[in-house]
Amino acid sequence: MLTEYTTPGPALTVRNDETIYSLLTDRIARSGEDSPLTENKEADGSWSKLTAGEFNERVRAIAKGLIAFGIEKGDAVTIFSATRVEWGLLDFALAAIGAVTVPIYDTDSAPQAERILNDSNVKLAIADNQERFDRLDSVLDHCPSLERILMLDANAVQALEGLGVMVSSEELDERIASVGADDLATIVYTSGSTGAPKGAELSHRNFVSITRAAADCVPEVLEGKSRLLLFLPLAHCFARFIQYFAFTSEEGVLGYLPSTKTLPHDMQVFEPTFVLAVPRVFEKVYNAASRKAGTGWKGRLFTRAVAFAREWTEMKQAGIEPTAKQKAEHAMYERLVYSTIRSAFGSRIKYLACGGAPLDRNLALFFNGIGLTMIQGYGLTETAAPFAFTRVHDNVLGTVGQPVPGSSVRISDTGELEAKGQNVFLGYHNLPEKTAEAFTEDGWLRTGDLASIDDEGHITLTGRAKDIIITAGGKNVSPIPMEQEISNCPIVEHAVVVGDGRPFVGAVITLDQEGLVSWLPTQKLPADLTIEQAAALPEVAAEIQKYVDRANADVSRAESVRKFIVLPTTFSQENKCLTPSMKVVRPQVNKVFAKEIDGQLYAGKR
Repeated sequence: MLTEYTTPGPALTVRNDETIYSLLTDRIARSGEDSPLTENKEADGSWSKLTAGEFNERVRAIAKGLIAFGIEKGDAVTIFSATRVEWGLLDFALAAIGAVTVPIYDTDSAPQAERILNDSNVKLAIADNQERFDRLDSVLDHCPSLERILMLDANAVQALEGLGVMVSSEELDERIASVGADDLATIVYTSGSTGAPKGAELSHRNFVSITRAAADCVPEVLEGKSRLLLFLPLAHCFARFIQYFAFTSEEGVLGYLPSTKTLPHDMQVFEPTFVLAVPRVFEKVYNAASRKAGTGWKGRLFTRAVAFAREWTEMKQAGIEPTAKQKAEHAMYERLVYSTIRSAFGSRIKYLACGGAPLDRNLALFFNGIGLTMIQGYGLTETAAPFAFTRVHDNVLGTVGQPVPGSSVRISDTGELEAKGQNVFLGYHNLPEKTAEAFTEDGWLRTGDLASIDDEGHITLTGRAKDIIITAGGKNVSPIPMEQEISNCPIVEHAVVVGDGRPFVGAVITLDQEGLVSWLPTQKLPADLTIEQAAALPEVAAEIQKYVDRANADVSRAESVRKFIVLPTTFSQENKCLTPSMKVVRPQVNKVFAKEIDGQLYAGKR
């Protein structure tokens, strides 16, 4: 077991003149201006397209408009919008002239937006629609640095392009030349799953290094006419990185999808070769396939096919050549089950990428077994998104892969994963004490995650340092593995293990409405029951208990979930139990549902 690991070979070098904008110009130099680059789903359902040259032409026109507006190098500009091509155009234009992009999640409230606008002294804000424009407008009087709010749906981009006609190309080129790798590119506010949001300052070097390193690690994903459909919010560092990553391809196209309401249909139309999502999306695809199979002979076939897919992956991982009988069985399942599930992602799909939270190992085994390479990564906002990846040809499932070239990892005496590299952020905006706390005395970033590293650098996450539960009996419990197992239940949306300072470990469960609609009729119960009605059913508790038992099978009695409660509601951004990136905020769950936890889980127990 190593305590420190650096990927062998030369570290990737980023020149001092390289920037986020140069990722675009490099693409044009490699593939030409006529190379297809982006597709964007419009409000009427059509898809608009831009070549690399057209995209760059618009970026330059917007950049001139920003200069004409008075945006200087280092000025902060907010983008408050869902994922759409204008987000990308503005992002590259701001990077080109050395402005600082300050994204705000499209779900953030007016008070949350106000705090970000004032903390980073935003000069110009751009919202996508009237509703978000109004949110910003409601706090305008409380934001002294904010001069103007523009709206994309009211032709803000076209207005900037028009304003820019008074700025010469020479003036723009001079501004572009003044921007360097170590200049501040963006301030990204963390989602707050472990406390109040903090503004992480990230440089051009941070993003360029991690983007190029990732392209070196998984070149297969970008080969040929790759097609990446991006629907995660670009305010999230992970999605932003993937936007840049897609631009490092030779012929690849990036699709911008503003809404996931019609995601299944949109994947059929766009036909991605590569889909990036958080674990919950892949869980929903699997659960939907399970529900469609039902409980009859198709259900039994699906169950056998799932088990075989996992066994198939494990054989491949162990280097075991399948027998002729096993190959024939896999071919049968391919024809009857696997091809149908893959088709949910479109006809060209080859790779899946999961990030944002740990993915259940069994789910990864399944998707790999049906012919979809599941690439998992690990990173933080503070590392400009993933700095560790599983490689296509070294895909050790259950791990988050190895660090990319130029990144090093080590395990502290307390078991915490620490990182160092060109991708590590500059610090927290206006928070020198928090910045100091984020680093060790010798300059390593504390990730807050517990992990182990094998001899070849594969990182296995074992929990969050701050999530460790210490029961009243002094037992240390890592809740994440148990939560993942319980969440495999098709009628469970979220499971949160509790028990800090308590006599035993318990769990708080929320239900999945889509899962209930399919599952309730199998129990001869009405499909239209509300979550509140379903939460009280003994049949629901019995179904969840099966998965709690599975979770408990791998731990000691002191670590096992002795009791759980099913909430008659869900976690949401409104009750602040979910971040905009859909991570559960554990302290908030304990706070919001304290009455239920005290009264139902631990009544009379101290």
